[in-house]
Amino acid sequence: MTNHTFISKKSWADGAKINRRQWLRAGSRALGAALVSSAAAPRLSKPARRPNILWLVSDDHAAYVTGCYGNRIVHTPNLDRLAAEGIRFDRAYCNSPVCTASRQSFLTGRYPRTVGVSTLEGALPDAEVTVAELLRDAGYETAAFGKMHFNNNLKHGFDVRVDMPDYQRWLKAKGGPKSVPADIEVLGPWRPFKDPARVWLNSRNLPSAYFAADAPSMFIAQEAARFLTAPHDKPFFLMVSFYEPHSPFHYPVEYRGRHKPDEFPVYRPGPDDDDQIPAIFRDLTDTEKQGIQAAYYTATEFMDSCAGVVLDALDRAGLADNTLVIYVGDNGYQLGQHGRFEKHCMFEESVRQPLLVRWPDQIAAGTSTAALTEFVDLVPTILECCNLPVPQSVQGRGVRPLLTGKGMRHRDHVIVEYGHNEELMVRDECYKCVFIRGKRERDDGYTPQRPLPGNTIRLFDEINDPGELVNLAGRPEQRERIQRYLQILADHVRKTDRHPENVPQTDDPMAVLDYGAQPRDKETVGPKKQA
Repeated sequence: MTNHTFISKKSWADGAKINRRQWLRAGSRALGAALVSSAAAPRLSKPARRPNILWLVSDDHAAYVTGCYGNRIVHTPNLDRLAAEGIRFDRAYCNSPVCTASRQSFLTGRYPRTVGVSTLEGALPDAEVTVAELLRDAGYETAAFGKMHFNNNLKHGFDVRVDMPDYQRWLKAKGGPKSVPADIEVLGPWRPFKDPARVWLNSRNLPSAYFAADAPSMFIAQEAARFLTAPHDKPFFLMVSFYEPHSPFHYPVEYRGRHKPDEFPVYRPGPDDDDQIPAIFRDLTDTEKQGIQAAYYTATEFMDSCAGVVLDALDRAGLADNTLVIYVGDNGYQLGQHGRFEKHCMFEESVRQPLLVRWPDQIAAGTSTAALTEFVDLVPTILECCNLPVPQSVQGRGVRPLLTGKGMRHRDHVIVEYGHNEELMVRDECYKCVFIRGKRERDDGYTPQRPLPGNTIRLFDEINDPGELVNLAGRPEQRERIQRYLQILADHVRKTDRHPENVPQTDDPMAVLDYGAQPRDKETVGPKKQA
């Protein structure tokens, strides 16, 4: 087992100017003292135990590739069981369709543009307070196993951190992975954009060069299981984050042959898709497109098995009854819809996410909700379930009424931001409106190699056109509706900007959106620091 080192933040110097982090921590310490003090006072009834929190995260897992969301090809028994024992959210949205921005947003309960992490390369600023820090200061044991994408060396409230360096040490200590027979063809190095898309997207549906017992995500799952079955003197917050099914869709050799390309459809682009299809995908053959799907589905199934290892350990430890379990994919993925094999866009496959929550005796088993929710809502939900105050800086809204069946609606609309391509999206019960600034050349490999379009608006009827194939933005009868959506987005920019004084002082929503869609991560990141 990995030796875990508990590392605390450096204490602040006496007389230093108080900032938001100090204020939040001071409040958390005061809360902890109050809890201890009140626990010592006489009580008429036994107080409710604070729940443990187990948060499972996958990488690029779209909701539509999950059994409990109606997919009859993929096999995800562990996630399906989690849904059967808790609640399934049918319209939960990540706040950015890219890993880093989404993760740092849902860890803080704040929008990407507010956090200052709206692109893949952004680092979570030390000034931002994560849910792990809030829970730790309230007396929780905190640990994170697997991918966090902090892009720095800080712990951000997790006393225990286990990730790829630990895996490499473990693998070396055991003498390396078990050899794969020479007659089994395996994936080569992952070289996105250097190799053709058919290679780095694994269109040949090849396994990785390891057996399941030696896979990184299985190591993460097993280490998390050790954590769960060890003695705990305090309630814990454990985040377990797997690397699958992210491209090139890794899975162990035992999983080869689970899916064949001919099981899958070939999606055809819509009439308004062509101008924005990345050039790298245009020469994929139909068979290659199907092979990519087969690999993605297989990687998803392996991820599900790793999640099962963690959930089984929770059961063995006898902790399931008092543990709030959350499962999310950090963002979704296009598998040929709209001509794309990526997540960097605002189509439903990329932004509507799996969200499953189980909490025995609090959540009725086998329930679901169609309420519109955002991932910024997860932090306040966790705090509310732990009977802890939600800091005013948190921008999400807790969904506990949805969990307990005391509420049916949550939001009138959801908002998603994507800084790298300068896009903002609002979606309500019936329509989705997307603003695309259209003035920035893509430098992430996904360029469509078409002229920049300038300010662009897309409007989709989600009731009559769930595939989002027909852009209604050019129709005269939609002008008033579009203006209303643009105003919602402009108001969002004004409310969430880190420097509101810089937002254009105008009633023209397009001018505000032209400003607000641009990424400004470097303003708050600064140099990387050791914890």
